[in-house]
Amino acid sequence: MKTEPLLTYFEKYLPLNEEEKSIVGEAFKERRVKRKHFILQKGDICKHHTFVVEGCFRMYLVDEKGKEHNLQFAIENWWITDIGSFYSEEPSRLYIEALENATVLQLKKDDQIKLFDDNLKFNQIFRVITENALVSAHRRILENISSTAEERYLDFLKTYPHFFNRISNVQIASYLGVTPEFLSTIRKKIVKS
Repeated sequence: MKTEPLLTYFEKYLPLNEEEKSIVGEAFKERRVKRKHFILQKGDICKHHTFVVEGCFRMYLVDEKGKEHNLQFAIENWWITDIGSFYSEEPSRLYIEALENATVLQLKKDDQIKLFDDNLKFNQIFRVITENALVSAHRRILENISSTAEERYLDFLKTYPHFFNRISNVQIASYLGVTPEFLSTIRKKIVKS
């Protein structure tokens, strides 16, 4: 199992001893996901925290008109989870789809609770991960309500330069809340200036 990237990730927050590393190996399960396959679909209950070892994912909502709205992308060393469904155990409104062939490590809720109960260090690490995700969500909300589409695009370029060879312009436009045509217009304007 490819736990090394996850162990390295955790150790950015707190060092792990050999027993704690072994616990990670027992709690997380490796899963391979083919491109265009789902790890979550609307109506399912999100049963895992998912850490991306290899590959790229998107989490999105499909509205009543059939339009897709990308909420999140995740690549190596990122997490992707419908946190609301995971904790409430209610059916999700979201999809999580692999944009590339991928390998993930998944943690079930019961295993997470046991991890937290048995070792305070993991509780602390996940608290920081959750706090960082909340800060990121607030930042995105603020951008969406106070920035122009062009400013959001420029910020996306700056913040996520590693996404551009992996995610289509259609996906980026959806994430930014604009049409692909409007994104094309923004890109042409930026190139000319």
